[in-house]
Amino acid sequence: MPANIVVPEVGESIVDARIAKWLRKEGDTVSAGDPLVELETDKIDLEVGAPQSGVLSRIDRQDGEDVKVGEVLGIIEEAAGGTADVARETDVAGDADVAGDMDVAQPEAPPAPGPARAAAAPAPAAPAAQVSPARSATPAEAVRPRATPAARKAAEQNAVDLSRVPGTGDAGRVMRRDVEKAAGAQTPAPRASSPAAVPRPAPPVPEASARQGERTEERVRMSKRRATIARRLVEAQSTAAMLSTFNEVDMSAVMALRERHKGPFKERHGIGLGIASFFVTASVGALRAFPRLNAEIQGDEMVLKHYYDIGVAVGASEGLVVPVLRDADTLSFAAIEGQIRDFARRAEDGSLSLADLKGGTFTITNGGVFGSLLSTPILNPPQVGILGLHKIQERPVALNGQVQIRPMMYVALTYDHRIVDGAEAVQFLVRLKDLVQDPGALLLE
Repeated sequence: MPANIVVPEVGESIVDARIAKWLRKEGDTVSAGDPLVELETDKIDLEVGAPQSGVLSRIDRQDGEDVKVGEVLGIIEEAAGGTADVARETDVAGDADVAGDMDVAQPEAPPAPGPARAAAAPAPAAPAAQVSPARSATPAEAVRPRATPAARKAAEQNAVDLSRVPGTGDAGRVMRRDVEKAAGAQTPAPRASSPAAVPRPAPPVPEASARQGERTEERVRMSKRRATIARRLVEAQSTAAMLSTFNEVDMSAVMALRERHKGPFKERHGIGLGIASFFVTASVGALRAFPRLNAEIQGDEMVLKHYYDIGVAVGASEGLVVPVLRDADTLSFAAIEGQIRDFARRAEDGSLSLADLKGGTFTITNGGVFGSLLSTPILNPPQVGILGLHKIQERPVALNGQVQIRPMMYVALTYDHRIVDGAEAVQFLVRLKDLVQDPGALLLE
């Protein structure tokens, strides 16, 4: 019987998607679970797999179209005399994880050109007794390597054969970092020089001619995520009474503590000791003292939250994402640093899940990693507070009647003035400053 290919339900907050790319074309033979089409949503990107084996007989919605959850994208018909498909499915039974119904990942491109698709067609079915589940029984390229879309795009750009790249992701999935490593290991064979092959130098272009060239423009459609970020930023400014307050933190004590303990910390936990863990822990302490910054507005009520799920803004090539540290008040410095580094890696290779991004009671964003000295962060609704960190810079400061050079950082707190008073916001930053400048006090938190 025919089977519909539909836009799956990803999460209750996602109601539509955009078709990024069809991975198969009409008339292709597919097996159940083979990835067919890439979809973009405002939070994650994913692949939709074939609901059954057969032939992709019809594609109803094309690349670039916006679709709703549950909408039909195309139809798969059972293959005529479906024994070939049954044999092919049996051949890859040991590789059932090659392509699931849905892979959460960043957008990617198809594998680098290989043998013609006709070479990948399944062979006529063998008698049941001769069918082997071994992968070697599968015709060349019949099974699409399990890889993230970002990895496939990198493979195409670097002319890397995905089937030869060992994967380090979950269940052996090939990640972009694996492709980049493989591309770096490739050494092209030297080519013999030939007088005929030596290019003739182009005549010099007069300076005046270079200035007379066309001034080109490029029109690029925003991705679903970028469009959603733009919409939410405008909504935040139009629905919340946002106001920012500032302070500066002397980072001397934190820098000295890190210098003393960075070696043993890395040896014990396998990760570096950054500043994020200090500010996450200090934020929790300040939120305990001023709970309305850990709340949200629902109608005419304030919902005060007595748990601390701290969102950490992470920049990725497809746009900013805010994965969440759950129950941050219970996490050690090592756990905080490890999770943040894992978020950054998965944000870039496209393996963050929707669960990683849901919720959050307060957000921290660090523009200092890009060199920002001072900025006013925008709220992440429905949260009512966001802390902005900035570049650590040595500046002269007056201490006990003397001028000293200290590593200083400006911090900014943007808050929703509808439920947070200015005095609370200022005192929140003062409390946070005190905790960071006296790292020993963090132990009491």
